[in-house]
Amino acid sequence: MEAFINKAAYTREVPEDRTELVDALASAGKGTVMFVGDVDSGKTTTVTFVANELVGRGYRVAIVDSDVGQKSILPPATVSLGFLESQVEHLSQVKPFAHYFVGITTPSEYMGETVIGVKRLVEIGRRNADFVLIDTTGFIRGRGFELKRLKVEAVLPDLVVFIEKGNEMEKLKHAVSGLAEVVTLKASPSLRPHSPGERREIRRAKWRSYFKGSRLVEVDVSGIPVTGTIMFSGRPLTLEERELLEKLQEWVVFAGWKVKGEYVVAKADLGKGRTCRGNGVHAVDFESLSNLLVGFIDENGLCLGLGILKWPRFSDGVFEVLTPIDEETLALASELRLGRLRVTEDGEELSLLQRDDL
Repeated sequence: MEAFINKAAYTREVPEDRTELVDALASAGKGTVMFVGDVDSGKTTTVTFVANELVGRGYRVAIVDSDVGQKSILPPATVSLGFLESQVEHLSQVKPFAHYFVGITTPSEYMGETVIGVKRLVEIGRRNADFVLIDTTGFIRGRGFELKRLKVEAVLPDLVVFIEKGNEMEKLKHAVSGLAEVVTLKASPSLRPHSPGERREIRRAKWRSYFKGSRLVEVDVSGIPVTGTIMFSGRPLTLEERELLEKLQEWVVFAGWKVKGEYVVAKADLGKGRTCRGNGVHAVDFESLSNLLVGFIDENGLCLGLGILKWPRFSDGVFEVLTPIDEETLALASELRLGRLRVTEDGEELSLLQRDDL
């Protein structure tokens, strides 16, 4: 299982420019380095090599893993921070120190959360390590271009390492060259590309690994803020308002609120059902809440860990959530944040929701 869920392993059989990079970093003695490259360009393999070599020379190294879909430091759908104090074979062996909840494995619609997560965790890493190495997604085109540029602008790393197969990132290099020093490495010719199906299976194995041994807990949503959604804001609907919406729309309304003149409801369809978004009603399908990824957030806005919403009992003010988080850690949660990915504890990704679905 370890070999399957980790595409990148520590090896010293690397192109010479990787060793030269380590020598240059060691001469500087400290720094923040962001690694950027296309899918299957060898970013994580390079980060693994550089981190281990620096640790071998006596430096403390922080890893910020922002590859939300192909995470090394679990769980997926988060930005994670860990510290290396000894050499490791895979970055998955790095013990997590902190997470920032993104709530989805594709960052294109969640660039703000991703950038904030990277910035906050880099700040923690800088206070506690000599080097901070930032692993990123292979999302480099279209919105990916803007995501990488924004990360560089937010973090202001000392060095951005571009790993190229050809000249596919010349425009991006030019865009960030005024913000950080830029170095280009050639992608290793020995790398094997992974198909979309293989990447899904790798992620599925990581979900299974994270949720192994989980238990069902009851979260009192009347006593803890539920965020990441328009639900739970405004005033609760009256019984008359709920009954009117049920009659007009052929719905079962489980819960509802009035928010600045708009009705927000969690509902299920009885007949064909009609969603009136844009006409004063924002309807959340009850089914979309089933197996929804959620994050338990602490008082500092960092993520204590993930859960899967199994049953939202609106009438009791309780969400039943499957989570591997222990009771002591769970007691530190001051917020429950809804993601936009529906996933089972077996790792099957059921669907991705749009931001405005909730």
